[in-house]
Amino acid sequence: QVQLVESGGGLLQAGDSRRLSCAASGRTQDIWSMGWFRQAPGKEREFVAAITWTGNLAYYLDSVEGRFTISIERGTYTLDLQMNSLKPEDTATYYCASGRKLPPSRRADEYDSWGLGTQVTVAS
Repeated sequence: QVQLVESGGGLLQAGDSRRLSCAASGRTQDIWSMGWFRQAPGKEREFVAAITWTGNLAYYLDSVEGRFTISIERGTYTLDLQMNSLKPEDTATYYCASGRKLPPSRRADEYDSWGLGTQVTVAS
């Protein structure tokens, strides 16, 4: 089993930047791809970005493409999400996920392990 722990959330202003991180441990050999999802109050969990374990292929939600960058550091088993030009609509709990789906999936039900999430709040 893979354990995932997110960090880096907080209270921000519109236009700010923030880097989220996700530390993976346990059966890391089961990680073929990783992703970030988010869930705002009263809404369904939403795909944000995903990347292969090798880092050679990444996908983004249209509304974050160009503002967010997903990256993976295999040496430290860390997944990052650099978020720039944040907007109030980016407010949500952000979750890290890992799985064995290739290419990386945009579907939450195709990931095997999840972190507990980190809250990002963007004020206008």
